[in-house]
Amino acid sequence: MIIIIKEDYEELSISAFRELESRIKKKSKMVLGLATGSTLLGLYQNLATVSDLDFSSIVTFNLDEYIGIDPNDPRSYNFFMQENLFSKINIPEKNVFIPYGLVHNAERHCEWYEKEIEKRGGIDFQVLGIGGNGHIGFNEPGSSFNSVTRVVDLSEKTRNDNAKFFDNINEVPKQAITMGMKTIMASKEAMLLASGANKAEIIKKALKGPITEDVPASILQNHPNLTVILDKEASQNL
Repeated sequence: MIIIIKEDYEELSISAFRELESRIKKKSKMVLGLATGSTLLGLYQNLATVSDLDFSSIVTFNLDEYIGIDPNDPRSYNFFMQENLFSKINIPEKNVFIPYGLVHNAERHCEWYEKEIEKRGGIDFQVLGIGGNGHIGFNEPGSSFNSVTRVVDLSEKTRNDNAKFFDNINEVPKQAITMGMKTIMASKEAMLLASGANKAEIIKKALKGPITEDVPASILQNHPNLTVILDKEASQNL
């Protein structure tokens, strides 16, 4: 594990961008695993505006999506990705994979998603954020380390944390589709980003505490090629 500590969020975002940029320049046909959330915005902004990278041969798989939300809904993760990254780079639409929240047979969709990842040789570089309860993707506390892409119930903490994006808590979906822990850990390389004092305690548990399904991100301690980029506030308890 490599831990990089930056002064603030802007420096964190630039550092994350440089890390990913260097990987893409080495492998133009990379399979990228992507995450959503405010921590990722700076990275995606740099990819969209600073970068001269060619994404025409890149394939992306997003970690998760709400169930019951239309992909064109501004609160969906599909919309987030289109708005903040995909509409601003030259990635072919056919190369973008995001779980579909309105699918009729979610179990079959999850199996298909896993097979699409496998067909491309797995994830080369997985970008991750971390939730306040230690979730990565929507793998909530208690998620099996052997889990693959599946439907999950969202914890009350996660729903409350995400309520700010909805008119009220009752509108926040109760379920989502997420890549599983086993799928994430099978990535050849991973990069975890965290910013702000509100993430300091969970970062300490995830990176320095016991490896336990109660803190899903703690499994990353076992990843063979992990880079963690934090700002000073997020790193203050290490």
